[in-house]
Amino acid sequence: MRVMVIIKGNKDYEDGAMPSEKLLTEMGNYNEELVKAGVMQAGEGLHPSSKGKRVRFDGTKRTVIDGPFAETRELIAGYWIWKVKSMDEAVEWLKKCPNPMEETSEVEIRQIFDPQDFGAEYTPELKEQDDRLRAQIEEQNK
Repeated sequence: MRVMVIIKGNKDYEDGAMPSEKLLTEMGNYNEELVKAGVMQAGEGLHPSSKGKRVRFDGTKRTVIDGPFAETRELIAGYWIWKVKSMDEAVEWLKKCPNPMEETSEVEIRQIFDPQDFGAEYTPELKEQDDRLRAQIEEQNK
């Protein structure tokens, strides 16, 4: 199974504070451990919401909202994509993670949908399209 591990931001992150060299080193070592174990598939930090935008959908209407956004504890500061055998394995890996905010913080783990999760609605035509698009993305990323 694949999961997205979501690092939540805080006020310092939203104010543009950069992580310490100590934390960057610890995270680099942790990422190396994840990669060597074949768990980490992707991972990135995100700029604060002050540099972001949201698009609100209401029927056919689209409204662009400029950051920064309220509720900093709910904003995403970064993420990983992990391939694990179970949610329990993901939790065990996350317990080894350095505290990403150097203060009380939360990290969320969410399972990523796999095609078989969609059942009969995921037709052979949709599978072919999905396979084609994934191959195209992989080719573009070379």
